[in-house]
Amino acid sequence: MTVTLDLPSHIERAYRAEARAKGVPLDVLVREVLIAGKPTPPDPETVFEQGLGLFSSPEDAALLDEVVAIAYEERRRPASPSGAI
Repeated sequence: MTVTLDLPSHIERAYRAEARAKGVPLDVLVREVLIAGKPTPPDPETVFEQGLGLFSSPEDAALLDEVVAIAYEERRRPASPSGAI
């Protein structure tokens, strides 16, 4: 991925000086800084989102979510009389 940053000149100078002191190219230093400060992903909010890491694909997780929804719907239906066929 390529990103263009418009930094204040004093910040740019500080990064350039640090990169020079470490003997690495500026882009390598900036990449390291960004990776070290990476944002944490938000907590999953739905059963579907929670299941994404547990199954081989998002489609599998969606299918499980659908099956769970159908099961809850079945549970809400009134029971049929015991003598009915």
